[in-house]
Amino acid sequence: MSTSQIEKRQMVRVAMKAPYLTREEEHELAVRWRNQGDTKALDKLTIAHMRLVISVAYKFRNFGLPIGDLIQEGHVGLLESAARFDPEREVRFSTYATWWIRASIQDYVLRNWSIVRGGTSSTQKSLFFNLRRLRAKLSGSQPTMTDSELHQKISDAIGVKTSDVALMNARLSGADTSLNAPLSDADGSSAERQDFLVSDDPLPDQIVAENIDDERRSLWLKSALNVLNERELRIVKERRLSDEGATLESLGLKLGISKERVRQIESRALEKLKGALLDKQPDQLAYSM
Repeated sequence: MSTSQIEKRQMVRVAMKAPYLTREEEHELAVRWRNQGDTKALDKLTIAHMRLVISVAYKFRNFGLPIGDLIQEGHVGLLESAARFDPEREVRFSTYATWWIRASIQDYVLRNWSIVRGGTSSTQKSLFFNLRRLRAKLSGSQPTMTDSELHQKISDAIGVKTSDVALMNARLSGADTSLNAPLSDADGSSAERQDFLVSDDPLPDQIVAENIDDERRSLWLKSALNVLNERELRIVKERRLSDEGATLESLGLKLGISKERVRQIESRALEKLKGALLDKQPDQLAYSM
Protein backbone atom coordinates (compact mmCIF):
# COMPACT_ATOMS: atom_id res chain seq x y z
CA MET A 1 0.00 0.00 0.00
CA SER A 2 1.41 3.43 -0.94
CA THR A 3 2.11 6.21 1.54
CA SER A 4 -0.66 8.38 0.11
CA GLN A 5 -3.22 5.58 0.53
CA ILE A 6 -2.18 5.10 4.17
CA GLU A 7 -2.50 8.84 4.81
CA LYS A 8 -5.97 8.93 3.26
CA ARG A 9 -7.15 5.97 5.37
CA GLN A 10 -5.82 7.65 8.49
CA MET A 11 -7.67 10.82 7.53
CA VAL A 12 -10.93 8.85 7.20
CA ARG A 13 -10.43 7.15 10.59
CA VAL A 14 -9.73 10.50 12.28
CA ALA A 15 -12.81 12.01 10.63
CA MET A 16 -15.10 9.23 11.84
CA LYS A 17 -13.85 9.65 15.43
CA ALA A 18 -14.16 13.45 15.47
CA PRO A 19 -16.94 14.76 17.76
CA TYR A 20 -19.94 16.61 16.39
CA LEU A 21 -20.12 20.35 16.98
CA THR A 22 -23.04 22.23 18.43
CA ARG A 23 -24.22 25.38 16.66
CA GLU A 24 -22.56 27.51 19.35
CA GLU A 25 -19.22 25.67 19.09
CA GLU A 26 -19.31 25.88 15.30
CA HIS A 27 -20.00 29.64 15.44
CA GLU A 28 -17.20 30.24 17.94
CA LEU A 29 -14.64 28.34 15.84
CA ALA A 30 -15.69 30.13 12.65
CA VAL A 31 -15.37 33.54 14.35
CA ARG A 32 -11.92 32.68 15.74
CA TRP A 33 -10.72 31.58 12.29
CA ARG A 34 -12.17 34.60 10.49
CA ASN A 35 -11.17 37.31 12.96
CA GLN A 36 -7.96 35.94 14.46
CA GLY A 37 -6.67 33.51 11.85
CA ASP A 38 -6.65 30.78 14.50
CA THR A 39 -5.46 27.65 12.64
CA LYS A 40 -6.35 25.40 15.57
CA ALA A 41 -9.95 26.58 15.27
CA LEU A 42 -9.84 25.90 11.53
CA ASP A 43 -8.49 22.37 12.10
CA LYS A 44 -11.20 21.56 14.63
CA LEU A 45 -13.92 22.99 12.38
CA THR A 46 -12.81 21.09 9.29
CA ILE A 47 -12.07 17.78 11.04
CA ALA A 48 -15.57 17.81 12.51
CA HIS A 49 -17.02 18.12 9.00
CA MET A 50 -14.88 15.48 7.28
CA ARG A 51 -17.81 13.06 7.65
CA LEU A 52 -19.69 15.39 5.30
CA VAL A 53 -16.80 15.30 2.82
CA ILE A 54 -16.72 11.49 2.86
CA SER A 55 -20.49 11.28 2.43
CA VAL A 56 -20.48 13.58 -0.61
CA ALA A 57 -17.42 11.87 -2.11
CA TYR A 58 -19.07 8.43 -2.02
CA LYS A 59 -21.91 9.77 -4.18
CA PHE A 60 -19.39 10.16 -7.02
CA ARG A 61 -17.70 6.76 -6.65
CA ASN A 62 -19.39 5.35 -9.78
CA PHE A 63 -17.28 7.53 -12.07
CA GLY A 64 -14.34 5.15 -11.70
CA LEU A 65 -11.99 7.48 -9.81
CA PRO A 66 -10.19 6.54 -6.57
CA ILE A 67 -12.38 7.31 -3.57
CA GLY A 68 -9.34 8.63 -1.70
CA ASP A 69 -8.77 11.24 -4.39
CA LEU A 70 -12.44 12.25 -4.29
CA ILE A 71 -12.22 12.72 -0.51
CA GLN A 72 -9.06 14.74 -0.88
CA GLU A 73 -10.71 17.04 -3.44
CA GLY A 74 -13.73 17.36 -1.18
CA HIS A 75 -11.37 18.44 1.60
CA VAL A 76 -10.08 21.20 -0.68
CA GLY A 77 -13.68 22.38 -1.12
CA LEU A 78 -14.18 22.23 2.66
CA LEU A 79 -11.17 24.50 3.23
CA GLU A 80 -12.44 26.88 0.57
CA SER A 81 -15.82 27.09 2.29
CA ALA A 82 -14.12 27.78 5.63
CA ALA A 83 -12.22 30.67 4.04
CA ARG A 84 -15.44 32.18 2.66
CA PHE A 85 -17.89 31.42 5.46
CA ASP A 86 -19.56 34.33 7.28
CA PRO A 87 -20.64 33.14 10.75
CA GLU A 88 -22.86 36.20 11.25
CA ARG A 89 -25.37 35.04 8.62
CA GLU A 90 -26.92 32.50 11.01
CA VAL A 91 -26.41 29.64 8.56
CA ARG A 92 -24.98 26.30 9.66
CA PHE A 93 -21.48 25.73 8.34
CA SER A 94 -22.40 22.27 7.01
CA THR A 95 -25.15 23.77 4.83
CA TYR A 96 -22.72 26.28 3.34
CA ALA A 97 -19.83 23.83 3.00
CA THR A 98 -21.83 21.17 1.15
CA TRP A 99 -22.01 23.30 -2.00
CA TRP A 100 -18.25 23.93 -2.05
CA ILE A 101 -17.41 20.30 -1.34
CA ARG A 102 -19.66 19.07 -4.16
CA ALA A 103 -18.36 21.72 -6.58
CA SER A 104 -14.74 20.80 -5.87
CA ILE A 105 -15.38 17.08 -6.40
CA GLN A 106 -17.38 17.73 -9.57
CA ASP A 107 -14.54 19.79 -11.04
CA TYR A 108 -12.10 17.00 -10.22
CA VAL A 109 -14.32 14.38 -11.87
CA LEU A 110 -14.71 16.50 -15.02
CA ARG A 111 -10.93 17.04 -15.24
CA ASN A 112 -9.98 13.39 -14.70
CA TRP A 113 -12.84 11.21 -15.91
CA SER A 114 -11.54 11.39 -19.48
CA ILE A 115 -8.40 12.63 -21.20
CA VAL A 116 -10.73 14.64 -23.44
CA ARG A 117 -11.83 17.75 -21.60
CA GLY A 118 -15.61 18.08 -21.36
CA GLY A 119 -17.72 21.20 -21.06
CA THR A 120 -17.41 23.21 -17.85
CA SER A 121 -20.49 25.43 -18.14
CA SER A 122 -23.26 24.98 -15.57
CA THR A 123 -25.55 23.30 -18.12
CA GLN A 124 -22.80 20.94 -19.29
CA LYS A 125 -22.00 19.99 -15.70
CA SER A 126 -25.67 19.33 -15.04
CA LEU A 127 -25.85 17.18 -18.15
CA PHE A 128 -22.73 15.20 -17.25
CA PHE A 129 -23.80 14.40 -13.69
CA ASN A 130 -27.52 13.80 -14.36
CA LEU A 131 -27.53 12.05 -17.72
CA ARG A 132 -27.10 8.51 -16.39
CA ARG A 133 -29.77 8.93 -13.74
CA LEU A 134 -32.29 10.45 -16.16
CA ARG A 135 -31.50 7.88 -18.83
CA ALA A 136 -32.08 4.99 -16.41
CA LYS A 137 -35.26 6.54 -15.07
CA LEU A 138 -36.77 7.26 -18.50
CA SER A 139 -35.69 3.93 -19.98
CA GLY A 140 -37.24 2.07 -17.05
CA SER A 141 -40.58 3.86 -17.33
CA GLN A 142 -40.72 3.71 -21.14
CA PRO A 143 -38.54 0.82 -22.37
CA THR A 144 -39.72 1.15 -26.01
CA MET A 145 -38.50 4.74 -26.29
CA THR A 146 -36.11 5.43 -29.19
CA ASP A 147 -32.75 7.14 -28.67
CA SER A 148 -33.96 10.36 -30.32
CA GLU A 149 -37.03 10.47 -28.07
CA LEU A 150 -34.86 9.76 -25.03
CA HIS A 151 -32.45 12.54 -25.95
CA GLN A 152 -35.35 14.96 -26.46
CA LYS A 153 -36.84 14.23 -23.04
CA ILE A 154 -33.47 14.63 -21.32
CA SER A 155 -32.93 17.84 -23.27
CA ASP A 156 -36.25 19.22 -22.04
CA ALA A 157 -35.52 18.17 -18.44
CA ILE A 158 -32.06 19.74 -18.20
CA GLY A 159 -32.45 22.60 -20.67
CA VAL A 160 -29.70 21.79 -23.17
CA LYS A 161 -29.68 21.04 -26.89
CA THR A 162 -30.48 17.51 -28.01
CA SER A 163 -27.18 17.44 -29.93
CA ASP A 164 -25.33 18.05 -26.64
CA VAL A 165 -27.28 15.21 -25.02
CA ALA A 166 -26.41 12.83 -27.87
CA LEU A 167 -22.72 13.80 -27.72
CA MET A 168 -22.48 13.40 -23.95
CA ASN A 169 -24.35 10.09 -24.13
CA ALA A 170 -21.80 8.81 -26.65
CA ARG A 171 -18.92 9.93 -24.43
CA LEU A 172 -20.35 8.24 -21.36
CA SER A 173 -21.05 5.03 -23.26
CA GLY A 174 -17.41 4.20 -23.99
CA ALA A 175 -14.06 4.62 -22.34
CA ASP A 176 -11.05 6.40 -23.84
CA THR A 177 -9.14 4.31 -26.38
CA SER A 178 -5.44 4.72 -27.05
CA LEU A 179 -4.37 5.47 -30.61
CA ASN A 180 -1.64 2.90 -30.04
CA ALA A 181 -4.17 0.17 -29.30
CA PRO A 182 -3.53 -2.84 -31.61
CA LEU A 183 -6.06 -3.91 -34.23
CA SER A 184 -6.11 -7.33 -35.87
CA ASP A 185 -6.70 -7.55 -39.60
CA ALA A 186 -8.36 -10.44 -41.43
CA ASP A 187 -5.00 -11.63 -42.76
CA GLY A 188 -3.58 -11.86 -39.25
CA SER A 189 -1.35 -8.77 -39.46
CA SER A 190 -1.47 -6.28 -36.62
CA ALA A 191 -1.74 -2.52 -36.80
CA GLU A 192 -2.47 0.38 -34.48
CA ARG A 193 -5.48 2.67 -34.58
CA GLN A 194 -3.31 5.63 -35.48
CA ASP A 195 -2.23 3.84 -38.67
CA PHE A 196 -5.70 4.46 -40.07
CA LEU A 197 -5.67 8.17 -39.27
CA VAL A 198 -3.73 9.26 -42.34
CA SER A 199 -3.49 12.97 -43.14
CA ASP A 200 -3.04 14.25 -46.68
CA ASP A 201 -1.50 17.47 -45.41
CA PRO A 202 2.22 18.02 -46.06
CA LEU A 203 4.69 17.19 -43.32
CA PRO A 204 5.86 20.01 -41.03
CA ASP A 205 9.35 20.09 -42.55
CA GLN A 206 7.83 20.40 -46.03
CA ILE A 207 5.66 23.32 -44.92
CA VAL A 208 8.66 25.09 -43.40
CA ALA A 209 10.79 24.50 -46.51
CA GLU A 210 8.05 25.86 -48.77
CA ASN A 211 7.61 28.94 -46.59
CA ILE A 212 11.34 29.63 -46.67
CA ASP A 213 11.45 29.21 -50.47
CA ASP A 214 8.44 31.50 -50.89
CA GLU A 215 10.06 34.20 -48.76
CA ARG A 216 13.33 33.88 -50.68
CA ARG A 217 11.62 34.16 -54.08
CA SER A 218 9.62 37.14 -52.86
CA LEU A 219 12.79 38.98 -51.85
CA TRP A 220 14.45 38.18 -55.21
CA LEU A 221 11.45 39.49 -57.14
CA LYS A 222 11.17 42.64 -55.03
CA SER A 223 14.83 43.43 -55.67
CA ALA A 224 14.57 42.69 -59.41
CA LEU A 225 11.55 44.98 -59.86
CA ASN A 226 13.83 47.95 -59.18
CA VAL A 227 15.27 47.63 -62.73
CA LEU A 228 11.90 48.54 -64.31
CA ASN A 229 10.77 52.05 -65.10
CA GLU A 230 7.47 53.40 -63.83
CA ARG A 231 5.33 52.31 -66.80
CA GLU A 232 6.90 48.84 -67.03
CA LEU A 233 6.42 48.33 -63.30
CA ARG A 234 2.73 49.31 -63.50
CA ILE A 235 2.08 46.94 -66.41
CA VAL A 236 3.84 44.00 -64.73
CA LYS A 237 2.05 44.57 -61.44
CA GLU A 238 -1.42 44.84 -62.98
CA ARG A 239 -0.88 42.02 -65.48
CA ARG A 240 1.26 39.52 -63.54
CA LEU A 241 1.15 40.40 -59.83
CA SER A 242 -2.56 41.05 -59.43
CA ASP A 243 -5.14 38.41 -58.52
CA GLU A 244 -7.51 39.46 -61.30
CA GLY A 245 -4.90 40.27 -63.98
CA ALA A 246 -5.74 43.27 -66.16
CA THR A 247 -6.24 42.74 -69.91
CA LEU A 248 -4.01 44.32 -72.55
CA GLU A 249 -6.94 46.37 -73.80
CA SER A 250 -7.88 47.79 -70.38
CA LEU A 251 -4.28 48.75 -69.63
CA GLY A 252 -3.98 50.37 -73.05
CA LEU A 253 -7.01 52.56 -72.30
CA LYS A 254 -5.56 53.58 -68.92
CA LEU A 255 -2.12 54.42 -70.36
CA GLY A 256 -3.42 55.93 -73.62
CA ILE A 257 -1.60 53.42 -75.84
CA SER A 258 -2.61 50.44 -77.98
CA LYS A 259 -2.90 46.96 -76.53
CA GLU A 260 -0.09 45.84 -78.86
CA ARG A 261 2.17 48.47 -77.34
CA VAL A 262 1.24 47.23 -73.88
CA ARG A 263 2.20 43.69 -74.94
CA GLN A 264 5.60 44.90 -76.24
CA ILE A 265 6.34 46.82 -73.04
CA GLU A 266 5.32 43.82 -70.96
CA SER A 267 7.54 41.48 -72.97
CA ARG A 268 10.51 43.81 -72.62
CA ALA A 269 9.90 44.21 -68.86
CA LEU A 270 9.79 40.46 -68.34
CA GLU A 271 13.12 40.07 -70.16
CA LYS A 272 14.65 42.73 -67.94
CA LEU A 273 13.31 40.98 -64.84
CA LYS A 274 14.72 37.64 -65.97
CA GLY A 275 18.13 39.18 -66.58
CA ALA A 276 18.13 40.89 -63.19
CA LEU A 277 17.20 37.67 -61.39
CA LEU A 278 19.88 35.66 -63.21
CA ASP A 279 22.52 38.27 -62.40
CA LYS A 280 21.67 38.29 -58.67
CA GLN A 281 20.99 34.59 -57.92
CA PRO A 282 21.76 32.39 -60.92
CA ASP A 283 22.19 29.10 -59.00
CA GLN A 284 19.26 29.53 -56.62
CA LEU A 285 16.94 30.73 -59.38
CA ALA A 286 17.73 27.72 -61.56
CA TYR A 287 17.13 25.41 -58.57
CA SER A 288 13.80 27.03 -57.63
CA MET A 289 12.57 27.02 -61.23
